[in-house]
Amino acid sequence: MKSEKSISRRKFIGTSAAASALTIVPGHVISGQGFTAPSDKLNIAGIGVGGKGQVNLRNMNSQNIVALCDIDWNYADKTFKQYPGAKKFKDYRVMFSEVANEIDAVMIATPDHTHAVCALAAMQLGKHVYVQKPLTHTVYESRALLGASRKFKVVTQMGNEGHSSDTVAEVCELIWSGAIGTVERVDAWTDRPIWPQGLTRPKQGMWLPSEINWDLFIGPAPMRPYHTAYHPWNWRGWWDFGTGALGDMACHVLDVVFSALKLGHPDSVEASSSDFNSESAPNSSLIHYEFPERAAVGKQKMPAVKVTWYDGGLLPERPAGLPDGMELGEGKNGVIFHGSKGSLVCGNYGSHYKLLPEASFANLKKPAQQMKRVAGSHEMDWVRACKEAPENRVLPRSNFEYACPLNEMVVMGNMAVRMQGLNKKLKWDGPNMTFTNLSDSDVVTISNGVPDAEPKQFKINAKQFAGELVRTNYRNGWSLDF
Repeated sequence: MKSEKSISRRKFIGTSAAASALTIVPGHVISGQGFTAPSDKLNIAGIGVGGKGQVNLRNMNSQNIVALCDIDWNYADKTFKQYPGAKKFKDYRVMFSEVANEIDAVMIATPDHTHAVCALAAMQLGKHVYVQKPLTHTVYESRALLGASRKFKVVTQMGNEGHSSDTVAEVCELIWSGAIGTVERVDAWTDRPIWPQGLTRPKQGMWLPSEINWDLFIGPAPMRPYHTAYHPWNWRGWWDFGTGALGDMACHVLDVVFSALKLGHPDSVEASSSDFNSESAPNSSLIHYEFPERAAVGKQKMPAVKVTWYDGGLLPERPAGLPDGMELGEGKNGVIFHGSKGSLVCGNYGSHYKLLPEASFANLKKPAQQMKRVAGSHEMDWVRACKEAPENRVLPRSNFEYACPLNEMVVMGNMAVRMQGLNKKLKWDGPNMTFTNLSDSDVVTISNGVPDAEPKQFKINAKQFAGELVRTNYRNGWSLDF
């Protein structure tokens, strides 16, 4: 085997075209041609397997886990031990260059900022991809992955696992039936962050453990010294690597809202928050999205709607009819649909939903089923689709046609947080990924999160800053071209 250092990214790109010509034929297809398949199992590789990736792989372990990749072999060791037959790598590019022909599909659970580059590399090789939420770090990355999924025609799934639950379907069907009337306002919240935020960059780096490839952790982000403030797990609160409480939880909490109200691009977004800086997300934030009128679902109209997001301990007003002493949603996370005939309150993915006031809905009949239910887990529904012949394939629920627009809505909320100093509602042109009401003279003032740096605050042109937030400038040697 070649050493991890011996294969450059340039060589990987050069060999990927040849590797992409390989066709992995599922066992059931071979069987259908009169052959006895050695296995009907999918050959799966994992990238980022020390944290949430371990859980995802466990939910797929009825399949063949053939390769494992992580930049920190100490953190990933527990997962390596669970799959002793899997080949181990630190660099996903080396993994693809050496064993691409042994892989059918790839599970990706790296930090947010490397989701897109890993997923694109896999799709270019014709591999199906399962990518943890948030799907990407930026709006542009979401748009790029949607385009790649269409070009390479692979099976995709975002890891917002509750989207495959029955309760999402049930809440959608209640909304579409007109049970609570038209919905023009929604509140949603989470108790996150439960990791550090509102931070300044450590003044000094730390000695790098030999088992960690720090250059690969940094990936397309600007280089900085190793520190345990970033890895493991705490990367979520840093703008360069994570997306804060909103990015972590809104793909869960707002999922049922996006589904039930058939949302797409918002018209505008506006935010306020506790203190934050150029390095780290705030400890709490309040974000207002406004969406235009959408096409009716059957007889149920979908008027313009305002969706308000609360995190870091902030909560909406309790809806009328919620009994005293009863917690909102499931407490830590929840949604209130405010309808013209009443309210629907639920937890994550529509769980524990209640119609309020309860007396008004005592005799409500269950609406007709309109959404197909998912049998088994979110991960295994993706596995099922990967195995199906393309002409008969039923895509999993959170495939990129659904997940990319949802993720765009989520991560653009962080743009509003970081530009809140403009003190105005930002008008959004979704198709062109730009704010339309920024003038050439608009300036954003940013607190410097680098200790001892001068100045303590700096100013940047708002149009320039917005462009950089939509599409992050990658470090040399990294790109998202296909």
